[in-house]
Amino acid sequence: MTPQTATTPAYRRLSVEERRRQLLDAALSLFAHRAPEDVSLDDVAEAAGVSRPLVYRYFPGGKQQLYEAALGSAADELRQCFDEPRTGSPLARLTRALTRYLAFVDEHDTGFAALLRGGSVAETSRTTAIVDGVRRAAAEHILSHLGATDPGPRLRMTIRMWITAVEAASLIWLDEDKQPPTEELRDWLVDQFVAALSVTAARDEQTAALVGTLAGDGRD
Repeated sequence: MTPQTATTPAYRRLSVEERRRQLLDAALSLFAHRAPEDVSLDDVAEAAGVSRPLVYRYFPGGKQQLYEAALGSAADELRQCFDEPRTGSPLARLTRALTRYLAFVDEHDTGFAALLRGGSVAETSRTTAIVDGVRRAAAEHILSHLGATDPGPRLRMTIRMWITAVEAASLIWLDEDKQPPTEELRDWLVDQFVAALSVTAARDEQTAALVGTLAGDGRD
Protein backbone atom coordinates (compact mmCIF):
# COMPACT_ATOMS: atom_id res chain seq x y z
CA MET A 1 0.00 0.00 0.00
CA THR A 2 1.46 3.31 -1.04
CA PRO A 3 1.67 5.82 1.79
CA GLN A 4 -0.11 9.10 1.20
CA THR A 5 2.03 12.20 0.92
CA ALA A 6 0.73 15.24 2.74
CA THR A 7 0.45 18.29 0.53
CA THR A 8 1.97 21.44 1.98
CA PRO A 9 2.10 24.90 0.48
CA ALA A 10 5.21 25.52 -1.56
CA TYR A 11 7.69 27.70 0.30
CA ARG A 12 9.58 30.33 -1.65
CA ARG A 13 12.62 31.98 -0.12
CA LEU A 14 12.54 35.76 -0.58
CA SER A 15 15.38 37.43 -2.40
CA VAL A 16 17.49 39.98 -0.55
CA GLU A 17 15.64 42.84 -2.20
CA GLU A 18 12.21 41.29 -1.54
CA ARG A 19 13.05 40.72 2.13
CA ARG A 20 14.35 44.26 2.49
CA ARG A 21 11.17 45.57 0.89
CA GLN A 22 9.08 43.46 3.25
CA LEU A 23 10.86 44.90 6.29
CA LEU A 24 10.57 48.47 4.97
CA ASP A 25 6.85 48.02 4.30
CA ALA A 26 6.33 46.74 7.84
CA ALA A 27 8.33 49.64 9.27
CA LEU A 28 6.48 52.21 7.15
CA SER A 29 3.15 50.85 8.33
CA LEU A 30 4.23 51.22 11.95
CA PHE A 31 5.85 54.66 11.52
CA ALA A 32 2.68 55.81 9.75
CA HIS A 33 0.68 55.42 12.95
CA ARG A 34 3.26 55.92 15.70
CA ALA A 35 6.06 58.34 16.42
CA PRO A 36 9.51 56.82 15.64
CA GLU A 37 10.48 56.63 19.30
CA ASP A 38 7.40 54.49 19.99
CA VAL A 39 8.40 51.80 17.48
CA SER A 40 10.89 49.07 18.42
CA LEU A 41 12.73 46.55 16.29
CA ASP A 42 10.67 43.85 17.98
CA ASP A 43 7.55 45.62 16.68
CA VAL A 44 8.95 45.63 13.14
CA ALA A 45 9.97 41.98 13.38
CA GLU A 46 6.52 40.98 14.62
CA ALA A 47 4.76 43.02 11.91
CA ALA A 48 6.92 41.40 9.22
CA GLY A 49 6.58 37.92 10.72
CA VAL A 50 10.34 37.46 11.12
CA SER A 51 12.85 37.30 13.94
CA ARG A 52 14.62 40.30 15.46
CA PRO A 53 18.07 38.98 14.39
CA LEU A 54 16.86 38.91 10.79
CA VAL A 55 15.92 42.59 11.01
CA TYR A 56 19.43 43.31 12.33
CA ARG A 57 20.94 41.30 9.48
CA TYR A 58 19.38 43.66 6.95
CA PHE A 59 19.72 46.80 9.05
CA PRO A 60 22.82 46.36 11.24
CA GLY A 61 22.56 49.99 12.32
CA GLY A 62 19.40 49.14 14.22
CA LYS A 63 16.24 51.20 14.37
CA GLN A 64 17.92 54.43 13.27
CA GLN A 65 19.12 52.88 10.01
CA LEU A 66 15.72 51.25 9.46
CA TYR A 67 13.93 54.54 10.16
CA GLU A 68 16.11 56.46 7.72
CA ALA A 69 15.58 53.79 5.05
CA ALA A 70 11.81 53.85 5.63
CA LEU A 71 11.83 57.65 5.55
CA GLY A 72 13.74 57.57 2.28
CA SER A 73 11.14 55.21 0.83
CA ALA A 74 8.32 57.51 1.96
CA ALA A 75 10.20 60.50 0.54
CA ASP A 76 10.37 58.78 -2.85
CA GLU A 77 6.61 58.33 -2.75
CA LEU A 78 6.06 61.98 -1.82
CA ARG A 79 8.36 63.18 -4.60
CA GLN A 80 6.34 61.16 -7.08
CA CYS A 81 3.19 63.02 -6.00
CA PHE A 82 4.43 66.11 -7.84
CA ASP A 83 5.82 64.21 -10.83
CA GLU A 84 2.74 64.85 -12.96
CA PRO A 85 2.30 63.95 -16.64
CA ARG A 86 2.21 67.06 -18.83
CA THR A 87 -1.45 66.79 -19.66
CA GLY A 88 -4.00 69.45 -18.87
CA SER A 89 -3.36 72.94 -17.57
CA PRO A 90 -0.73 73.72 -14.90
CA LEU A 91 -3.44 74.18 -12.27
CA ALA A 92 -5.06 70.88 -13.26
CA ARG A 93 -1.70 69.16 -12.79
CA LEU A 94 -1.22 70.85 -9.43
CA THR A 95 -4.69 69.75 -8.36
CA ARG A 96 -3.91 66.14 -9.23
CA ALA A 97 -0.57 66.33 -7.42
CA LEU A 98 -2.23 67.70 -4.28
CA THR A 99 -4.84 64.94 -4.43
CA ARG A 100 -2.07 62.34 -4.17
CA TYR A 101 -0.14 64.36 -1.59
CA LEU A 102 -3.14 64.69 0.74
CA ALA A 103 -3.96 60.99 0.27
CA PHE A 104 -0.43 60.23 1.51
CA VAL A 105 -0.92 62.55 4.51
CA ASP A 106 -4.23 60.85 5.28
CA GLU A 107 -2.73 57.35 5.11
CA HIS A 108 0.43 58.17 7.10
CA ASP A 109 -1.11 60.70 9.47
CA THR A 110 0.79 60.10 12.72
CA GLY A 111 4.10 59.41 11.01
CA PHE A 112 3.70 62.42 8.74
CA ALA A 113 3.06 64.69 11.71
CA ALA A 114 6.01 63.31 13.69
CA LEU A 115 8.27 63.70 10.66
CA LEU A 116 7.44 67.33 9.88
CA ARG A 117 7.15 68.56 13.45
CA GLY A 118 10.62 67.27 14.26
CA GLY A 119 11.83 66.76 17.78
CA SER A 120 11.93 63.01 17.39
CA VAL A 121 14.81 61.12 18.96
CA ALA A 122 15.28 59.57 15.51
CA GLU A 123 15.75 62.95 13.84
CA THR A 124 19.26 63.57 12.49
CA SER A 125 20.90 65.76 9.87
CA ARG A 126 20.33 62.90 7.41
CA THR A 127 16.60 62.68 8.07
CA THR A 128 16.32 66.47 7.83
CA ALA A 129 18.14 66.36 4.47
CA ILE A 130 15.73 63.69 3.21
CA VAL A 131 12.71 65.85 4.08
CA ASP A 132 14.26 68.97 2.58
CA GLY A 133 15.00 66.99 -0.57
CA VAL A 134 11.27 66.34 -0.98
CA ARG A 135 10.53 70.06 -0.68
CA ARG A 136 13.15 70.98 -3.25
CA ALA A 137 11.99 68.29 -5.67
CA ALA A 138 8.38 69.48 -5.33
CA ALA A 139 9.47 73.06 -6.07
CA GLU A 140 11.40 71.98 -9.16
CA HIS A 141 8.43 69.99 -10.48
CA ILE A 142 6.07 72.94 -9.98
CA LEU A 143 8.45 75.40 -11.65
CA SER A 144 8.84 73.00 -14.57
CA HIS A 145 5.07 72.71 -15.02
CA LEU A 146 4.84 76.51 -14.99
CA GLY A 147 7.41 76.63 -17.77
CA ALA A 148 9.83 78.65 -15.65
CA THR A 149 13.14 77.49 -17.14
CA ASP A 150 15.23 80.13 -15.36
CA PRO A 151 13.25 81.14 -12.24
CA GLY A 152 14.37 84.22 -10.38
CA PRO A 153 14.74 84.40 -6.60
CA ARG A 154 11.29 85.92 -5.97
CA LEU A 155 9.46 83.26 -7.96
CA ARG A 156 11.51 80.45 -6.46
CA MET A 157 10.96 81.80 -2.94
CA THR A 158 7.22 82.09 -3.54
CA ILE A 159 6.96 78.46 -4.62
CA ARG A 160 8.98 77.21 -1.66
CA MET A 161 6.96 79.35 0.77
CA TRP A 162 3.77 77.85 -0.65
CA ILE A 163 5.13 74.32 -0.19
CA THR A 164 5.85 75.19 3.46
CA ALA A 165 2.27 76.47 3.75
CA VAL A 166 0.97 73.18 2.33
CA GLU A 167 2.91 71.25 4.97
CA ALA A 168 1.60 73.52 7.75
CA ALA A 169 -1.97 73.21 6.47
CA SER A 170 -1.60 69.43 6.37
CA LEU A 171 -0.50 69.33 10.01
CA ILE A 172 -3.35 71.62 11.10
CA TRP A 173 -5.76 69.47 9.07
CA LEU A 174 -4.65 66.42 11.03
CA ASP A 175 -5.07 68.32 14.31
CA GLU A 176 -8.59 69.32 13.22
CA ASP A 177 -9.67 65.70 12.72
CA LYS A 178 -9.15 65.98 8.95
CA GLN A 179 -11.59 68.80 8.46
CA PRO A 180 -12.48 70.38 6.07
CA PRO A 181 -12.95 67.53 3.59
CA THR A 182 -9.91 66.65 1.51
CA GLU A 183 -11.28 68.03 -1.76
CA GLU A 184 -12.12 71.36 -0.13
CA LEU A 185 -8.66 71.61 1.44
CA ARG A 186 -7.03 70.76 -1.88
CA ASP A 187 -8.95 73.41 -3.82
CA TRP A 188 -8.24 76.00 -1.13
CA LEU A 189 -4.51 75.26 -1.35
CA VAL A 190 -4.63 75.74 -5.13
CA ASP A 191 -6.35 79.09 -4.53
CA GLN A 192 -3.57 79.97 -2.09
CA PHE A 193 -1.01 79.09 -4.77
CA VAL A 194 -2.57 81.48 -7.27
CA ALA A 195 -2.92 84.18 -4.59
CA ALA A 196 0.73 83.88 -3.57
CA LEU A 197 1.86 84.19 -7.18
CA SER A 198 -0.40 87.23 -7.65
CA VAL A 199 1.17 89.02 -4.68
CA THR A 200 4.68 88.32 -5.98
CA ALA A 201 3.63 89.42 -9.49
CA ALA A 202 3.25 92.98 -8.23
CA ARG A 203 7.00 93.06 -7.57
CA ASP A 204 8.37 90.64 -10.17
CA GLU A 205 7.88 90.75 -13.94
CA GLN A 206 8.66 87.07 -14.42
CA THR A 207 5.96 86.05 -11.97
CA ALA A 208 3.56 88.58 -13.48
CA ALA A 209 3.98 86.88 -16.87
CA LEU A 210 3.22 83.50 -15.34
CA VAL A 211 0.12 84.81 -13.60
CA GLY A 212 -1.04 86.12 -16.95
CA THR A 213 -0.80 82.65 -18.46
CA LEU A 214 -2.76 81.18 -15.52
CA ALA A 215 -5.61 83.64 -15.95
CA GLY A 216 -8.69 81.64 -16.83
CA ASP A 217 -6.79 78.40 -16.31
CA GLY A 218 -9.10 75.51 -15.50
CA ARG A 219 -8.46 72.65 -13.07
CA ASP A 220 -9.89 69.86 -15.17
